[in-house]
Amino acid sequence: MTIAPGSAVARQIYRRLLGYAMPYRGVFAIAVVGMLIFAATEPAFAALMKPLLDGSFVDRDIDVVRMMPFLLIGLFVIRGLAGFVDTYCLKWVGRRVVADLRREMFEQLLRSPTRYYDNNSSGQILAKLTYNVENVATAATYALTTLIRDGFTVIGLLAFMVYVDVALAAIFLLIGPPMALSIKFATGRFRRYSQRIQERIGDLTQTAQQVIEGHRVVKAFGGEGQESQRFGWVNEKTRSLQMRMVATEAVSVPVVQLIAALAIAIVVYLSTLQGLREDMTVGTFMSFIVAMALLLGPLKRLTAVNSQLQRGIVAAASLFELIDGERERDTGQRTLDRAQGRIEYIGVAHRYSDDKGPVLRDIDLTIAAGETVALVGRSGSGKTTLANLLPRFYDATAGRILLDGIEIGDLRLASLRAQISLVSQDVVLFNDTVANNIAYGRIGEVTTADLERVAAAAHALEFIQALPAGFETRIGDHGVLLSGGQRQRLAIARAMLKDAPILILDEATSALDSESERHIQSALDALMRNRTTLIIAHRLSTIEQADRIIVLHEGRIVEQGTHRALLGCDGHYVRLRQMQFAGAIE
Repeated sequence: MTIAPGSAVARQIYRRLLGYAMPYRGVFAIAVVGMLIFAATEPAFAALMKPLLDGSFVDRDIDVVRMMPFLLIGLFVIRGLAGFVDTYCLKWVGRRVVADLRREMFEQLLRSPTRYYDNNSSGQILAKLTYNVENVATAATYALTTLIRDGFTVIGLLAFMVYVDVALAAIFLLIGPPMALSIKFATGRFRRYSQRIQERIGDLTQTAQQVIEGHRVVKAFGGEGQESQRFGWVNEKTRSLQMRMVATEAVSVPVVQLIAALAIAIVVYLSTLQGLREDMTVGTFMSFIVAMALLLGPLKRLTAVNSQLQRGIVAAASLFELIDGERERDTGQRTLDRAQGRIEYIGVAHRYSDDKGPVLRDIDLTIAAGETVALVGRSGSGKTTLANLLPRFYDATAGRILLDGIEIGDLRLASLRAQISLVSQDVVLFNDTVANNIAYGRIGEVTTADLERVAAAAHALEFIQALPAGFETRIGDHGVLLSGGQRQRLAIARAMLKDAPILILDEATSALDSESERHIQSALDALMRNRTTLIIAHRLSTIEQADRIIVLHEGRIVEQGTHRALLGCDGHYVRLRQMQFAGAIE
């Protein structure tokens, strides 16, 4: 999203961001009171200059001399307490806002459709959860503190200057227009560079993540130089943009201070002209000069905070874009306790986007409850898409899919997916214990006996018991501390524990050696009994015992039947087998 400087969109984004502070308005109000008290100490300090100088050095008033140290100490005690209260309270509110934003973003990610992950890199998503949200934290805490505290300080000091001398204060007020123009110019650059930096941070995160996750491939293929060059390019572009941001900030702050200094110089010159103000005492004059000098600090901070504020607005826009994104359609009202498992595809077609051709065309397929059906075909034939439509990872572009005679769109997503277990070729495990990975998503208590039963059925119990802490052993990110076969067996045990009436097996034995595969195949045979099973098959030798084999070609069903029947047809299935046995890899 491109945000024009000073636009209504920017103001709307910031108002919405501040709206997240409303549940904590009590603490926020305390912070504002603290800021007002803190701001009031600045003109109060300037005002003390008159009695300090006139009473002490001109009038030699002993009572004033004795009282001034206590007034100064008291003033700074009040200032310190007010500063602590407003800083702590506002940061507390800011961190609550960030926590709420992160929670909403994560909840949205859990409910985002699969195509959102197809169209957005994980690096960009992680950048929003980390870098972007911290920019929002700055805008919600430090920037807001500066705006309110220093804004009221400037107003208080200007009011005091007007009270002391309207004519001289008017001279200082003339700096407003040029100062506003310089800030407006800097705002546009800050916002533009912030948007570019956010994009680069996402690229940086993505590049690093790819190397971290694919470090074995990088090392095996000697890609260190290529990855170093790629990361170096992104890193340098990010640094360059950040330095442009720094340069803009480094120029804008001195420019604003120079404008203010010119006003002070004019005031000092006019004030010291012979006979200009014979009635102005030394104390009054110094109070006015101190007030002007005290203005430089808040003006500097208000100018410098502009860059952080613009970064926060741009970051908030990206967060709201995620939060307001599309969610999975869950409009169904019906539920199933336990499905029988009859599946019907009626005239189903699907395409992932309008600019790409259809992946599935006119699919008519009925799968009886308890039947084992294998989906085979060349890469890109649509077999994985056909299986992914059943749990509604994607919604079919056309046609209907029925489960036990009920359209799956009429079922609640949770109820529909409770009927399906999934074991994919790319095993997903979490950085948690073995027990928690097997019991993942299981509602209700899972006993040790349950874990041992499914682990034994998946031929995983032996290696689990050999681990240092058994079922309580943490297996690392993506199960990195386990072998490929061990990870696959944990995934199978997880599916067994769920005990769903429908199974989707995406080459579930692909990561196993021959001996393990024989054991696992017998476990899968037991698991598939009396369950409807869809097997996405890449190795045709693993599905010869399926009740029916569906052959897909260019998104259409071109053949179906048993293994023996298809061998006698001398069609697509036979040619696929010949290609595999000839050594070709699908």
